[in-house]
Amino acid sequence: MLDSALLVQARDWLDQDPDPATRGELGALLARVEAGDGAALADLTDRFAARLEFGTAGLRGALGAGPNRMNRVVVMRAAAGIGAWLGEGGKHVVIGYDARHRSADFARDSAAVLTGAGHRVSLLPGPLPTPVLAYTLRELGADAGIVVTASHNPPQDNGYKVYVGGSGDDAGSQIVSPVDTEISAAIDEVGPVGALPLGEDWAVLGPEAVSGYLDAVTAMVPEGPRDLSVVYTPLHGVGGRVLLAAVEKAGFASPEVVAEQFEPDPDFPTVAFPNPEEPGAMDLALAAGEAHGADLVVANDPDADRLALAVPGHGLLTGNEVGGLLAAYVLDHTSGDERVVATSIVSSSLLGKIARDRGVHYEETLTGFKWLARAGAPGQRRVFSYEEALGYCVGGDRDRPVADKDGISAALTALSLAAEAKARGRTLVDLLDDQARRYGLHLSDQLSVRVEDLSEISAAMRRLRAEPPAAFGPLKVSGVVDFAGGHEGLPPTDALRFELGGGVWGRVTLRPSGTEPKLKAYAEVVLGVDDDVAAIRARGSELLSELMASVAEVVRG
Repeated sequence: MLDSALLVQARDWLDQDPDPATRGELGALLARVEAGDGAALADLTDRFAARLEFGTAGLRGALGAGPNRMNRVVVMRAAAGIGAWLGEGGKHVVIGYDARHRSADFARDSAAVLTGAGHRVSLLPGPLPTPVLAYTLRELGADAGIVVTASHNPPQDNGYKVYVGGSGDDAGSQIVSPVDTEISAAIDEVGPVGALPLGEDWAVLGPEAVSGYLDAVTAMVPEGPRDLSVVYTPLHGVGGRVLLAAVEKAGFASPEVVAEQFEPDPDFPTVAFPNPEEPGAMDLALAAGEAHGADLVVANDPDADRLALAVPGHGLLTGNEVGGLLAAYVLDHTSGDERVVATSIVSSSLLGKIARDRGVHYEETLTGFKWLARAGAPGQRRVFSYEEALGYCVGGDRDRPVADKDGISAALTALSLAAEAKARGRTLVDLLDDQARRYGLHLSDQLSVRVEDLSEISAAMRRLRAEPPAAFGPLKVSGVVDFAGGHEGLPPTDALRFELGGGVWGRVTLRPSGTEPKLKAYAEVVLGVDDDVAAIRARGSELLSELMASVAEVVRG
């Protein structure tokens, strides 16, 4: 039996949808439902039984018609909610977008709604990296920023993130609670989008938006050697031309590019999943690095706010390995006792040891650069922050260009580090071995358990809280930290940390993903090192593999 309320809701949506493509999609789906197609009914129910929730990560989901998809109606309602949250008209909003399907349309719809509400809008001049939006927001002193991107999600997805502006310490960073709930409540008050007043007088920024960003990020690169052979891929995203311009302006030779992946392509045809961490995503770049005899392989994710590095003959470095190398390099090229470095609760413990060794402040935050950008106390300089998911921020306080992760400026820092090492006859792998001898060998890994029903994640977390495992593989659980009630001054979050012992120090941290339907597990082990780093690394890798197999078994129940 058809749900008449569902059909009424769908037809009401159809009536207000300004997009011929999604109107046609929904009209065809309704016709199939009315003809008795059970699969079509399940599809329609999924589109209308829930809505994309607006959170601190904004919106993210598959493209399509209905409130539980990304489409022009959802985006226009979000823009209207943001406009209401900003208050009376006259506020300044900067909008950026990537090259995914419908990104430009969603950006223009947002500009129309916000200008119709009386606000002033500056639209970036084309599909550009997310860090360019974060920079421009701060540079113009705007009141808020919006970027239309799904970052490294699958091709069928798109998303929508919001940044705060103004003159506070958090200017140019992503929103945190309670702003997300305030915007969400304002979105709930928005009526049919056909009744929204739409403006046309937004400004489209010129090339100065990119040139200003390039001036700012290249100014941070220390003087030093520039001899380095590099292969680069933007993974079909928008980072390519900006990265090449930044590299040239910083004085490095232009990288060899992976031609098949250089132009923006929303279908991401050469990768199964456009995330440098995913198996196979870096295969073309790694092959090109070997073929060209490159010193370094560099990749950005599709919106270029993340950075991946690989050394030919060695393979891809983990986010924690890159974080430790960049942190040491930044601290070696800055000065002052009030410097602060930060990482998240799911990243390696190595950064804390590097900070103590150099006498600088260290802070651990919740996951996400919305928190990392706010690390430190008044008067402290945020010189470096990172998290293991390939996100790095070189700087981030008011005298730095971007208060968010930035794959372009991080790439410049990595090139400078690698060129300096090469001038001394060393590689990044040699530097990793040096850090292992100094601080112990820190090995880390992660896994993601993807689910169809989000209730499976909450059930797993309840089970593990009620009955914590006694061990993961050969390592016994020596303690449990539940972040749900807050921990050491951190806001409450749904995460568990299991501290491990039994001859080797380790920990496992679990948390639900904030942007995808999966439960994520992060593991780390730390081993003492003598001169034979390779042997210790091999033993540690075996231990970590055994640990991760146990984590997978425990998480899946």
